[in-house]
Amino acid sequence: MTADLSGPRWIDSHCHIYDERIPGGVEGSLETARAAGVVAMIVVGCDRASSEAAIALANAHDGVYASVGLHPHEARHGVDTIVDLLERPGVIAIGEAGLDHHYDNSPPDAQRRAFAEQIHIAHERSLPLVIHTREAWDETFDILDGEGTPERTIFHCFTGGPAELDGCVGRGAYVSFSGIATFPSATDLRAAVTACPLDRMLIETDSPYLAPVPHRGRPNHPALVSVIGTAIADLRGDPVSVIADATTDNTRRVFGLP
Repeated sequence: MTADLSGPRWIDSHCHIYDERIPGGVEGSLETARAAGVVAMIVVGCDRASSEAAIALANAHDGVYASVGLHPHEARHGVDTIVDLLERPGVIAIGEAGLDHHYDNSPPDAQRRAFAEQIHIAHERSLPLVIHTREAWDETFDILDGEGTPERTIFHCFTGGPAELDGCVGRGAYVSFSGIATFPSATDLRAAVTACPLDRMLIETDSPYLAPVPHRGRPNHPALVSVIGTAIADLRGDPVSVIADATTDNTRRVFGLP
């Protein structure tokens, strides 16, 4: 993956480019991402099939890396359905793992068990842990405190406010902001964007979901990480280059990228 290096360089810390809704498909999304200065991306699995798809992409394309995980929606299937995939080349992290009580597509007990098991794996294998939490902040923090927050922990698609930001950063975690940061109605989240320590900030698209303004309502894709980063720079009053450099460096550090 060779990006346009004439402008800011970006890393999409969380995307699902194997999804059939991605505009242009895999090859098209990679091409437009390169043109937008995206130098790397983390493709994240949610179950066995999507984790296998992420691994295949990581092994087929430079600058693409895979995370293997069992999303809380899929927790009922059990972590044993994905754990062997961690041995495959191209895997650099575990997750997305966590809790989602907005839908509870898997029973809460199964979600808690799968989350705790993936935290344990992160510790055991010294892997970064990618967390998904929705309507479950206190419980998420309680499980992390009980199991011990892995040294390299990322709260993906952060949806909280300044109080939740403090809970993440206070546990040594990184916080990844998505296109929600461009939504004028996301008052608390935008306050967290301005309060986030620069050395703890990542940027993601979570594509094909959550396209940023002015692309909202359409499928998202990794090239739009530059739109999110520019909006965050404007919101904080920072130069775009500062946000691009910091988030790129942070992503390389937390995921151990070259």
